[in-house]
Amino acid sequence: VMRRELMKAAEGLGVVVSVLDGQANSAKQAADLETAIVQGVDGVILAPTDVRALAPAVDRVLDAGIPIVTVDRRIEGARAPVPHVGADNVAGGRRMADWIVASHPQGARVVLLTGQPGSSSAIDRTRGAKDALAAAGSAYGIVAEQSANWSRDQALTVTQNVLTGLPTPPDVILAENDDMAFGALEALKTAGEPRVAVLGFDATPEALKRIRSGEMALSVEQSPSRQINAALTQVVAAARTGTAMSSVSIDPVVITRDTLDQAERISEAG
Repeated sequence: VMRRELMKAAEGLGVVVSVLDGQANSAKQAADLETAIVQGVDGVILAPTDVRALAPAVDRVLDAGIPIVTVDRRIEGARAPVPHVGADNVAGGRRMADWIVASHPQGARVVLLTGQPGSSSAIDRTRGAKDALAAAGSAYGIVAEQSANWSRDQALTVTQNVLTGLPTPPDVILAENDDMAFGALEALKTAGEPRVAVLGFDATPEALKRIRSGEMALSVEQSPSRQINAALTQVVAAARTGTAMSSVSIDPVVITRDTLDQAERISEAG
């Protein structure tokens, strides 16, 4: 969705955009940044795979005087602060945990499926969820925690292993993106455990369909079109007129069956 919105916004602003796939690989992203410098691009929008690994490459972009902004995932450790446009992922993780507490007043055993290690999105969503569960008291415990690297297939395998290893099924599986939630749902279906609440993040059309049907409890809307539009607008202004860029934090929204109309991509959910 970000690519589609980026191209639409670029056309409206009269700019040419080249989209490079970092393949969830920091070395590939670093090489792409070096290529961008050599090609003399006027601005860079970066969604870094790792919060720190790309700092040296980002420093070289800054040294070249090229405006750079991160989107969705932030960068740390660069020689100067890099403006970031993205959802408040700490708040997103916290609101997922708040839903668990509200819907399970007697307590809940939670399985946490985390995203790719080193990703700021995963770090922040984990922090928000854990802080809120800890604040709710000892009745809310994480009985298993493992990365499934944002992957449906890995989440299926991880959840199968977790279910096998636990003496009783968990009450909730909190997945830090929708793809991992879908893998967890498949594992639960195979295991004959339909009563476990599954939470996702991203509010994708497939997730919205599953929320509507009751298969999934919720997802979190992080407004990808708002993110990429804000990032592109800022970097174009900086390139054209030297306008200073600033970070933009977008408030995430919990999407349940009662709030489906607030999802950005509800029109794609059929």
